[in-house]
Amino acid sequence: MVETKGITKSFGSLQVLKGIDLKIREKEIVTIVGPSGAGKTTLLQIIGTLDRPDAGSLFFKNVEPFKLSDKERAAFRNRHIGFVFQFHQLLPEFTALENVMIPALIAKRNYDEARERAEELLDYLKLSDRIKHKPSELSGGEKQRVAVARALINNPSVILADEPSGSLDTKNKEELHALLFNLRKEMGQTFVIVTHDEHLAQRSDRIIHMRDGSIEN
Repeated sequence: MVETKGITKSFGSLQVLKGIDLKIREKEIVTIVGPSGAGKTTLLQIIGTLDRPDAGSLFFKNVEPFKLSDKERAAFRNRHIGFVFQFHQLLPEFTALENVMIPALIAKRNYDEARERAEELLDYLKLSDRIKHKPSELSGGEKQRVAVARALINNPSVILADEPSGSLDTKNKEELHALLFNLRKEMGQTFVIVTHDEHLAQRSDRIIHMRDGSIEN
C-alpha cells in the first residue's frame, strides 16, 4: 500500500536518510526502531508527505504524492493519512470534540456529519463525557485518545505515529497500545509507528531497525 524507493534526505552536510526502500502492507502494524539520530522521524515525515526527500520516490496506493501540487498533496494527506504525535498537538483553545472535527472540516465535509462522526469516535474511545473539555482539562491519556480520534476522523488509509506513548505513564501506555491493536482488528487500520518502546515493538507485525540513516537487515 505504501512504498518508498531509494529515499535520501540531508540537512546541510549531514545525510539523515541513505536510500530507504520500504513497503507497508494494508492492515499491518509496523514499528520503526533505532537509536536517536537514526532517521526514524525524518522517514515518518516523508512518508506522511510533511517533508520532501532529496531523491527517491514515495508511492501511496499507486499515487506519487510528491508529483502533486502543494494544494493537491495537502488534500491527499488530509484524506489518506492520520497523525498521532508524542505530545498530542491538540489546539488548546478548542474542545476535544472540536479538535477531532478539524480534519473533517478542512476536508469540507458536512458540519453535522463531521460532528456525528467525531462524537462516535470519542464514544468508542470512552471519552463521551469529555467532549466539551479543552486539552488543559484532560489527562495525558485522554489527550492522546483525542489525538487518535482526530487521526481517525477521515477514515485514513494509514496512521503514522511518532512515539505515541512516549509521554504516558505505564497504565496509559498499555491502554494506548491495546487501543491501536483493537483499531486494526475492528477497523482494519494500518499503522506505522516510530517508538523506543520495546514492548510495543515486539507486539507489532514487523519491526524495521534503523541505524545511521539506513535500514538494517
